[in-house]
Amino acid sequence: MSKLQHSFLIHYITNSTAAHNLDNISRTKAYQSYYEKHPEILWTLIATVVSRNAGYNMTDLTLSTYKKMLGKEEREYLFQTYERANWTIFSDAYPQLLVYELSKEFQTPLFPLLVHFQVSRFMIREWHYFWKTNDKERLMLALIINEQNVIEHPLITKSKYKKEVFHRLPYHIINVLWMNAVLIPAMHQPSYGVFIHHFTSLNRRIKTGRQIATILSDPIIYRNTLDFIRTIEPTGSRFEYERFRKRKFTSEVSLPYRQLYPIVQHQDSIRKDWSKRKGVHKKWLTPLPDSQYSPIENQFNFKRKLLYLYGKLHI
Repeated sequence: MSKLQHSFLIHYITNSTAAHNLDNISRTKAYQSYYEKHPEILWTLIATVVSRNAGYNMTDLTLSTYKKMLGKEEREYLFQTYERANWTIFSDAYPQLLVYELSKEFQTPLFPLLVHFQVSRFMIREWHYFWKTNDKERLMLALIINEQNVIEHPLITKSKYKKEVFHRLPYHIINVLWMNAVLIPAMHQPSYGVFIHHFTSLNRRIKTGRQIATILSDPIIYRNTLDFIRTIEPTGSRFEYERFRKRKFTSEVSLPYRQLYPIVQHQDSIRKDWSKRKGVHKKWLTPLPDSQYSPIENQFNFKRKLLYLYGKLHI
C-alpha cells in the first residue's frame, strides 16, 4: 500500500467515525447498518440493542419521576455518564469495524492501521486471529472484553464520575433494587434482557455482554429482535417498544432523544492501551455456556413501578 493510500484510509476512517458518533441515534443506526452488511460481526447486533437502551436510559432522565428524585445537576451527570461511555466505545470500536470492512474490500488484512486509532494490542491480535479462523464467537467475546476495558479507566474509575455519579445515593438506590436493565425489545413477544447490577464492576459488565449474546443466540428471539430493529426507527424513547405492551409501568413516556438533547462536543484524550497494564482473564474468552433465561418484562415493570412510587413520595 502506498503512503497516499495509507493516508487516504486513515482520513476516511477518522471522518466516518466522527460523522456517525454525533449522538445516540447516529450510533444506533451505524451499528445496525453495519450488522446488516456484515452479520458475521455478531458484536454489532449486541451494540445495536445496547445503544437503543442507552437512549432509553438518557431520555428517562427527563421524566417527572427522575426530576423529583434527582436534582438538575445529578441528572446532567448521569446523562453525561451514559453519553461519554457510549461515545468512547464507538470511537474505539467503529474504526475497527471500518478497517475490517476495508480488509474485505481489498481482500487483505489491513489491521496494522488500527495502531493509528489507539486500538489495544489485544484487539489487533484478535482481528488477525479472526481473519485466519473466522471464529465469530471469539471475536464477539473479544470486542465485549475490549470495549468494557476501554471505558474502565477514563469513565468508571475517573474521580469526577466516581464522586458525582457512582458515590451518590440515587445510583445506590437503583443499584440495590436492580432497577436498570438492558431490554431486548420486540413487538410480538415478552421482553427478554438482563438486569444490570454493580455497573462499576468490570467483570459484571463483561458478564452482562455475554448474557445478552446468549439470549440473542436463541433463534426465535433473534428473528423477533431483527424484525423490531428493522421496523422501528430508533428514537431513544421507550415508546418504541412500550406501545406494543398491554401493561405499562406508567402512562408517562419521554419525548424522542433529539427533541431533548443537543449534540455533545467531546474532547478525545490519548487512550492508554489497557492490555499492556493487565492481562485477559481466561474465563472472559471461554465459550459461552448454555444457560436458561426467561422474560423479564413483569419484573422490569414491577421495578419501574417501584421507582415511580419512590418518585411520588419525593414530591
